[in-house]
This record gives sequence, C-alpha cells and structure tokens, in this order.
Amino acid sequence: MLRAHLLIVDDEPAILTTLQRALALEGYAVDVAGGVRIASEKLKKHQYDLCLFDVALPDGDGLSLLQSVRASKNDVPVIMMSGHATIDVAVQATRLGALNFLEKPLNTDALLIAVETALRLDRALAEASALRAQAGSGALVGTSAAMQRLQEQITRAARSSANVLITGERGTGKELVARAIHELSPRAKGPMEKLNCAALPSELIESELFGHEVGAFTGATKQRRGRFERASGGTIFLDEIGDMPMAAQAKLLRVLQEREIERVGGSETVKVDARVVAASNKNLVRAADAGLFRADLYDRLNVVPLELPPLRARRQDVPQLAAHFLELAARANDRRGVVMSPEAVEVLAGYSFPGNVRELRNLIERLVILTPDDGIDADDVRNCLPESATPRPGGLFRPGVPFRVLAEEAERTILSEAVAHHGGQMTATARALDLERSHLYKKCKALGLREKDDEAP
Repeated sequence: MLRAHLLIVDDEPAILTTLQRALALEGYAVDVAGGVRIASEKLKKHQYDLCLFDVALPDGDGLSLLQSVRASKNDVPVIMMSGHATIDVAVQATRLGALNFLEKPLNTDALLIAVETALRLDRALAEASALRAQAGSGALVGTSAAMQRLQEQITRAARSSANVLITGERGTGKELVARAIHELSPRAKGPMEKLNCAALPSELIESELFGHEVGAFTGATKQRRGRFERASGGTIFLDEIGDMPMAAQAKLLRVLQEREIERVGGSETVKVDARVVAASNKNLVRAADAGLFRADLYDRLNVVPLELPPLRARRQDVPQLAAHFLELAARANDRRGVVMSPEAVEVLAGYSFPGNVRELRNLIERLVILTPDDGIDADDVRNCLPESATPRPGGLFRPGVPFRVLAEEAERTILSEAVAHHGGQMTATARALDLERSHLYKKCKALGLREKDDEAP
C-alpha cells in the first residue's frame, strides 16, 4: 500500500532517478520535475503529502517555488536540498516555511529519516487541527523537538480511554492540551466538562462534581446533575487537581474505581461514563508524601502522564509563537499592518518567560496596543519586559521570600535549561555541570523535573 504521494524537483536526471527509486522502495508514490514550470503545473493538478525542492533550478530557484506554494495557501510540507547552499540560504528557506534543509550529496538513510519525520510531524499537526482552530493560547504552536514529542504523545493518549494527568508550569497550556485529547479521541462527539478545583470553596466542589438532591443544603431547591453526569460519553477535565479538598478526593477515587456517583444528599448510585483528564502545576508526588494529596488517587489519575515543557526549554519556538500571537493581537486590535523586527524577536527569545506561553501572548498584545508605529523594534520589547528580565546584581533576591525557596528556583531553572540544552540527555548534562549522574537524577527528582535519559540511572 502506498504510504504518501511525494514530489521531487531537481534539474539533475541522475539524482531524480536515484531518489525516486529509493523512495519508491519504501512504498512512496513519487512524481518528479526538472524545473519550476513543470513543478508548478504538477502542484496545481495534484495534492502532495511532501515536496523536496532543489535550490538551484534551470528556470528559477527552489526558494521562489516554495514562496509561490505558500502564497497559494498550499501548506504541503517542504524539504529543501542544495549542494552549494550558505547559512543565509538555509535561514531564508526556514523563514519561508521549509521543514528541513538537506545538503548534497544526499545520504539515502538521512533522506528517508527526514522524509518520515516530516510526514509524521505533518500528520500530528493535521490531527490537532481541531485544536489549532481555537489555539488562541498558542500552546501547541511550534516545531521544536519538545513540541513534536508532545504532539505525538497527545495523539497516542487521545486514542486510548485511560485517565490522563497533565503537569507543567503555569501558562504552558494544560487546558488546551486537555481539549486536544478530547477532540482527537473517540469521545469527541460527546460533551467536555471542565472544572477548576482551585476556583470553588470546598463545600461546593462536591455538588459541582457529583450533583445534589433537593434539600441537600440551604438553597438546594431542585435536583442538579453534576459535571460527571453531564460528561457521560465524553470527557471531564479537572484543572488544578492538587487543590481539591481531601474529602472530595476520596469520593473522586471511588468514582474512578466504581464508575458511579452519588449526588450530595442522596443515596441512589448513578452510573457514569466519563474519561478523566486532570491537570496540576504542583508536584503531586511531593504533595502525596506530605499527606496533602491521596497517593492512591494519584496512581489512578497518572495512567498516562503528560508533562508540558516550559517555554524556556523550547526557545526555538518563540519566533513562530510571536508571529502567531502578533497576527491574533493585530486582528483583535485593528492593527493589521504592525510588524516585528528580527532584532525584537531575538530579544524575546532571550527572555526566560516565567509565565510561559501565556506571558508571551500577553506581552505581544501589550506591544501591539502600546507601540505607536507599525514597527515593533528591540527597544519596544525591552521596555515592555519586566525589570527582572535585565540581569543586575541581586536580581534573584525578592524581599520576603525565604532563601530556601530562592535557591530552589535558581537550581530548577539552571537544571531545566541545562537538560533542555543537551536534548534531555542526563549523562551529557551531568558531564557539562561536573555532577555525578546519580546526583543529577536525585536533584531533578527533588525539584520536580522529570527529565528522562536513554540510559538507566
């Protein structure tokens, strides 16, 4: 069975033959073109799953072809190839939307890996299209390795019926990921109920979750169905689950075990069929050790764990996120002509964003509103960044915050950025920091950083 339909554009017949044969052996359907004109005609007639463009062509160049493809609203993934390319050309290709840039002479194994990776990423992005339509938070915008892994994890999690626990710092987009899991799941046609466990007083949360009978408490003048009943056949999203009162935790555990609820003030059991997706920015393992969260409930929720990366661990996504938010903010504030300079984007990419994607979105909207001209430059960005973004003596000190907390925050930031810099490889990270690998593992665990290595600790 043919796996995907590809188009290769190159002016060297021998290369076209070699690539076509290699890809056909892997099951791909492959069309070829020797120049821009023929390629343009084929692109008008066929819907391709992936294109490979050479930069130098007899009747134009691959970059112009890529630009025209994007101008025609064709979002087909494109890999560029060249035997005489400079860094500037590679950067320009990336800015025009190329997913990868391969140098000639091509290594067949490297080519096949690049093609498979590009197709896999495109499938993941397509499967998340329902989420992208409402991706105002931008949590899933980006093509970094961390985001590719997250997209794949979301897709796999969505296909199962298991409970999911989403963890990550504030502002990383946990609710958006929960919505994606629901929209991509077999339950997508069912309802999705969401409840912020930190937003309700303890005496009301059980009524919200399980409903109540008439007379259950003062003001309960009629029977009310809770979120679990309303979510039957669909998904219930429990945000900030770490703030749920212990009494409600015990009842939630029973629901997860028995798949039935009792309304507050009632004795009749009601069967429910709702998949649970929970989220927390707290370290629930540490909370369980401290007796603040039920360990057995954690085990029930943590069947499929998803940890969202902080923005500082995927800085290469900042330019794409900034462009995404700039377009949204410009449209919302009637400033469609506003643009951001490359230098301004560099300043953004150098900031740590403790508030993560949410902070970036708010910052971009602030810039769109407050910048009087149509061009946002580096100084505009610096003026909008918090004072703490500028390094200064004593910059880590905050009055009233204990030393232990400040030191822990500094260690967490250093280790998180170091692990991200080394692609999640703990051995390389330990070597760079001159730490014993076992000590690094213990530190990461103590700080709630659950980075993984291919090797056993």
